[in-house]
Amino acid sequence: MPPSKTIAACPTSEAIHESADRPAPFSGSDCQPIRFFHRGQVVEVTGEAPTRSVLEWLREDARCVGTKEGCNEGDCGACTVVVAELAAGAPGGLRLQTVNACIRFLPTLDGKALFTVEDLKALNDGRPHPVQQALVDCHGSQCGFCTPGFAMSLWSVCEAHPVGGSRPTRAQLADALSGNLCRCTGYRPILDAAERMFDLPAAPLDRGAVAEALRGLQRDRGVCHGTPAQTLHAPRTLEELDALRVRLPGARLLAGGTDIAVWVNKQHRELGELISLGEVQALRHIEAHGDGSLSVGATASLDAAWRALARMHPSLTEMGLRFASPPIRHAGSLGGNIANGSPIGDGAPVLMALRAEVELRLAGRTRRLPLDGFYTGYMRNLLQPGEFVQALWVPAAVPGLQVRAYKVSKRFDSDISTVCAGFALSLNPQDGTVSEVRLAFGGMAATVKRAATAEAALTGRPWSHAAVQDACDALKLDFVPLSDLRGSAAYRSKVAGNLLRRFWLETRLDDPLPPQSLRVRAVDADWAGGGAP
Repeated sequence: MPPSKTIAACPTSEAIHESADRPAPFSGSDCQPIRFFHRGQVVEVTGEAPTRSVLEWLREDARCVGTKEGCNEGDCGACTVVVAELAAGAPGGLRLQTVNACIRFLPTLDGKALFTVEDLKALNDGRPHPVQQALVDCHGSQCGFCTPGFAMSLWSVCEAHPVGGSRPTRAQLADALSGNLCRCTGYRPILDAAERMFDLPAAPLDRGAVAEALRGLQRDRGVCHGTPAQTLHAPRTLEELDALRVRLPGARLLAGGTDIAVWVNKQHRELGELISLGEVQALRHIEAHGDGSLSVGATASLDAAWRALARMHPSLTEMGLRFASPPIRHAGSLGGNIANGSPIGDGAPVLMALRAEVELRLAGRTRRLPLDGFYTGYMRNLLQPGEFVQALWVPAAVPGLQVRAYKVSKRFDSDISTVCAGFALSLNPQDGTVSEVRLAFGGMAATVKRAATAEAALTGRPWSHAAVQDACDALKLDFVPLSDLRGSAAYRSKVAGNLLRRFWLETRLDDPLPPQSLRVRAVDADWAGGGAP
């Protein structure tokens, strides 16, 4: 272990509170230790660069080598761990969620609990945990490299379905494991193990003890982590963040880190000074308003945000399940997805179709912009220096509005879109003509954008095959896509038109096709209301 870094157990709650009572430092010369619960005790870590990953710390410093490094970009799930944090209303006051340790920066564990595969036997008095025993009994491992990640995903499911509660279906178990890739065992025996683990004697986590430890770690004001050379600022309130952002307009904002951590791992980029948004509770708030509209705080997780959207528009459920993987959806945020502005991001096409607005904040003042006018070019937007995304606003669902989201990718689960589309349609009830249509596409241009020419070809006309064919022809005027590894320009153009035709087949007035006839596999209808483990 490098001598400039320390890992130490934090022996008393008095020492924790004494540290928390000091004035909040926002200077890299006065960085605070990272404090979190791990292996049954509170540990403190100091002297770490803020971009060091949890995976690196686990393997190199804590010597917890059960967590594996595979892709190092959050795709394979070999590094899956579970992070727990205090949450009112969660079982035992504790929310447990799977995340990818390879793209989780170590300072973001401050005030939380970290569980790895090494914890499982300890939960069962030194015997194999039911998750581990089930994998053995069902021959759920061959080379074993991916197994710890599968075990941690299964453990989170096990904790989410306690003894005496409902059991997940096999399809729900497959969804929970969609972020874990196996190259040799095959998924049938792993899913067999997932079902088998509920037949074994339970070994539940003592959530109360963990929650009590975390309560002693909470801070009531912002702190810094890192070194004098590189600092991560972690404000706790919106006011702290606002003032800090004005003072440091060039600092990079960190939400879930599911994108910029890959820049560090794969491109070896230096991120400079960082401002972490993860502890600003006001930015995590999701609210359904009395007028039917929905506001989503900028750092509300992808999982929580999309569940809220799917409750508003149930047709968005499948997109929610295919939007990355559970560990990515737990860590990443919908606001970060929008602020990042990737042309292949899955959030923007749907939100544009829904007439969403982005709420921006600068020095205590806010303004709202239509999302479809927010982007000015590839990875560029209308944010001013010192301004940040505060929330997303989605208007109330209009009676009769037809909404669909489509994702075409090489893999069904946990893959980047080749083409992503969000469509919304309103028909005139008197004559069946199109009163409004919004067609937004990702993967077709340098930014996600609406197909204005195709929309014009449909507006005011009967919702008919002929009108849709004209709109498909008009798409060629809206987009000139690029060719890359995910698909050629010709393929993307063809897919975009086919998705519009599918939309018509699903929503035509005469004999629309039922959803079950168009899906590759069954979709968990209860997903939106199920909540996270």
